[in-house]
Amino acid sequence: MRVLGIDPGLRNLGWGVIDVTGSRLSHVANGIIRSEGEAMGARLLSLFDALTRIVAAYAPTAAAVEQTFVNKDGAGTLKLGQARGIAMLVPAQAGLTVGEYAPNAVKKAVVGVGHADKAQVAHMVRFQLPGVELAGPDAADALAIAICHAHHLQGAGRMAAALKGAA
Repeated sequence: MRVLGIDPGLRNLGWGVIDVTGSRLSHVANGIIRSEGEAMGARLLSLFDALTRIVAAYAPTAAAVEQTFVNKDGAGTLKLGQARGIAMLVPAQAGLTVGEYAPNAVKKAVVGVGHADKAQVAHMVRFQLPGVELAGPDAADALAIAICHAHHLQGAGRMAAALKGAA
């Protein structure tokens, strides 16, 4: 299984791809897409085009996106939501079901605590994907989202197998 994790952002969208073989995780690629242009439409289009190229290049079989949290700045939250829409649209257009995870759920899955800071997340991503060179904090977060989704899918697979065995 190949998992694409996406940390949505309007200026910087982090992405990371991992391969999952049994319980083994391995790093494939990661990066940060920096939107281009000043107009909202142009920025969203640049995110869409770049993420479409990434999906075509790495052919993930699963994808996950971090859920948006609402902050004090309503306008900022709406703009982030538009970038998140692109982050969900591109994998869906490729035929993938897109998992969604709250930031605290991602941190808990990767670090063990739901209120970890970015440095702790990056440290644990490096620990779980030895040799990875992170493109930046947004890419580390995207890899953490991919790791969280891989754990979720593995757990769901074990549950399905257990239920099938009980039937």
